[in-house]
Amino acid sequence: QVQLVESGGGLVQAGDSLRLSCESSGRTFSNGNMGWFRQAPGKEREFVAAMRLRGGYTYYSDSVKGRFTISRDSPKITMYLQMNSLKPEDTAVYFCAVAPGGILSSIRTADYYDYWGQGTQVTVSS
Repeated sequence: QVQLVESGGGLVQAGDSLRLSCESSGRTFSNGNMGWFRQAPGKEREFVAAMRLRGGYTYYSDSVKGRFTISRDSPKITMYLQMNSLKPEDTAVYFCAVAPGGILSSIRTADYYDYWGQGTQVTVSS
């Protein structure tokens, strides 16, 4: 059984940084997509960042490009999201997800991810 567990969220001020972690267990992922999504109150879940597990190519939403960095620690099968220059509009619950058979065209679409963490709250005050 695959389990994803996020950590690292918290309350910070605008301009601060946070690093989210997502530890996986139960299976090794070597292909497909892994990503981060977020959901603010009253809004739909939105794409934040993703990585192709083979090749390491990264993709970002326009709202976080240049501020957030997705990475992976392969031996430990841990995924990270480094978030710099945080803004109040980044406030949301952040989820990590994995799509072992995911293809490039679906990398930004939450529906195509098979495994999800429980989420971690990030709150950015102005």
